[in-house]
Amino acid sequence: MTERPEHPGATRHGRTRAPARWTRVRLLDRWDIMGRGAASAFLGVHSGHPGFGMMALDGSVYVGASTGETGIDVLAVRDPDRSENVLRHLEWIARHDGRFSNREERERAAAWLAARSGGLPVP
Repeated sequence: MTERPEHPGATRHGRTRAPARWTRVRLLDRWDIMGRGAASAFLGVHSGHPGFGMMALDGSVYVGASTGETGIDVLAVRDPDRSENVLRHLEWIARHDGRFSNREERERAAAWLAARSGGLPVP
């Protein structure tokens, strides 16, 4: 599955940002997800500038990529639901209610954490 914008309108750090929506896709060997594939606006902003999140259907692997000011950030996590770093980050998202926080993202993180053993209660 890949995470992609649903519709424009939400803002993050003063920039327009669409809420995330998961879409089922089949990743083929020939896909160039970091290069030419990023030009599609489905996996990035243009060739060589990826911006996506992908997760295996069984939840066993998460891969994310984003284009920063000075380079590309790539994250690959096996069993993300068991990663202490991922859990801490999701807990931070669920609790953080700052000027630039995304309410939908915060609610989704809280709900996911509440649904798993030892998670946070939904606010």
